[in-house]
Amino acid sequence: MIKWGIIGCGRIAHRFMQGFKAVPGNELVSLWSRREESVNSFAALHGGNACKTVDELLTSDIDAVYIATLPDSHADYCFAAFKAGKHVLCEKPAAINLKSLEEIIAAAKKHNLLFMEGMKPPFYPLYRNLKEYLLNDPIGPVGYVRAGSSVADIAPEHPNFNHELAGGAIMGIGIYEAFLAVDWLGDTKEVQTMGRFGETGIDMFTVFQTLHTNGYAQLYAGFDLHGKGDALICGTLGHVTIHKNWWNPSHATINYLDGRSVDLDVPFTDGGLNYEIAHFCQLIREGKTESPVISYEMSRQMIAMLDIARGQIGLKFKGE
Repeated sequence: MIKWGIIGCGRIAHRFMQGFKAVPGNELVSLWSRREESVNSFAALHGGNACKTVDELLTSDIDAVYIATLPDSHADYCFAAFKAGKHVLCEKPAAINLKSLEEIIAAAKKHNLLFMEGMKPPFYPLYRNLKEYLLNDPIGPVGYVRAGSSVADIAPEHPNFNHELAGGAIMGIGIYEAFLAVDWLGDTKEVQTMGRFGETGIDMFTVFQTLHTNGYAQLYAGFDLHGKGDALICGTLGHVTIHKNWWNPSHATINYLDGRSVDLDVPFTDGGLNYEIAHFCQLIREGKTESPVISYEMSRQMIAMLDIARGQIGLKFKGE
């Protein structure tokens, strides 16, 4: 049995619990949030001990911590968790910039503990099945990725609009697009970005083009336009469309140069985070300190891309 604590009891933590309850061998022991009312209501709904302080949570009988706060606080909670001897699954982006991420990784290595960024798409059955299918019926070397999403119906009080909490479209949505580009095209070599800001000082819509080891990507992320949310992956022998929402994938179409078309339908269950949680738990049981899927290098590549994109449009956060 792996015993868990949760830091942060907002919307993503509730979705985490939907998947958590579907993964056997887990127990929610402790939880804490900066807002006492959210901790109490979360405990009433999902169980666990509502802690008064984060130190109380970290000294409780737990093996791992899920950090479900916003990016501005991820590093501090990671450091505290490692010092207390706890494994860490941290929501994306795992840090506000590459410098902070490197400090987190160094702390995880120092304490010989598992650290993984919570990037969910590669663990979904559809995504895994797609990669397996293409091994036997390939679309050739992939040289271009196009992906993005713009969500125009987020409430104005949502933390994504808060500059102090490291909000913005690049951080909130662009991190997914960065993953897809790096996963299919390799390391990032160049980034070209354009973006516009909203009243709260965060980017409301950003487009970025990237050059990678194996090709090009065109990506977008936004909060004030209604974008489709699908993804296109192009190879020399065909292309793949992962239909919306590609980051919660359940349907993909492969179109081949010879005229064939293949549809893959692989629904997900229990909200989708259960697959990521199961992977993390397996790593703990195997004594691993790094995921082979969302590796330290993958996290580095993703946040480094966002660092460059933010720098090019002039979006800085506290301490930068």
